[in-house]
Amino acid sequence: MRARTASGGEVVTTKTAAPEATVGEVMADLAALEDPKVRAVNERHGDDHGVNLSKLRAVAKRVGTQPELARELWATGDTPARLVALLISRPKQYDAAELDAMLREARVPKVHDWLVNYIVKKNPHVEELRVAWFDDADPVVASAGWALTTARVAKSPEGLDLPGLLDLIEAHMKRAPDRLQWAMNETLANIGIHHPEYRARALEIGERLEVLKDYPTPPNCTSPFAPIWINEIVRRQTAG
Repeated sequence: MRARTASGGEVVTTKTAAPEATVGEVMADLAALEDPKVRAVNERHGDDHGVNLSKLRAVAKRVGTQPELARELWATGDTPARLVALLISRPKQYDAAELDAMLREARVPKVHDWLVNYIVKKNPHVEELRVAWFDDADPVVASAGWALTTARVAKSPEGLDLPGLLDLIEAHMKRAPDRLQWAMNETLANIGIHHPEYRARALEIGERLEVLKDYPTPPNCTSPFAPIWINEIVRRQTAG
């Protein structure tokens, strides 16, 4: 960084790096953001914390990328700390075994979702993990495999057995536990949206199984019921 003296001469100055945050400092910042009203809303969705996510993201932004601190925050087991950990991680810092262990610990929905979407999807081991998790005996783990499969259905379907996926959805989605059922439904909808040759079958499966047909949907939002979801997105694509 260069500056000029009063006489016009040039001097070189250095910018001091911000000191690295500690686990205690981050935890104190998060504790100060705890809001009972936010906690009540989050708990209705299965999340055990009371921190507004925009404010949590601001904490992570101030801290910046710190891989070792991320690991320390994750190790606390505290949900807001784990969310910050995921935001300040480098996705490539984790190997497959670490991510597998982290996913099996991530029982809180928001932690699970951020781990899959912010870290695993950007990690070199994503396909290895997708295959390993897809038919795991733990339905929460399996839901991550299906979520990663949905991403491939939409963006890189080469090598996927789409008719086979529809067979599995048809046979198992109706009775699947909630998190796994939701993930399978997303795969069904994305097959119908992105693959016209399978759209009629996807619509038929959705209509017959009626999964999430009565799911409460806010105004101006698209229902997660697969036939409505598929038809609405296809309509927008056609209109656009």
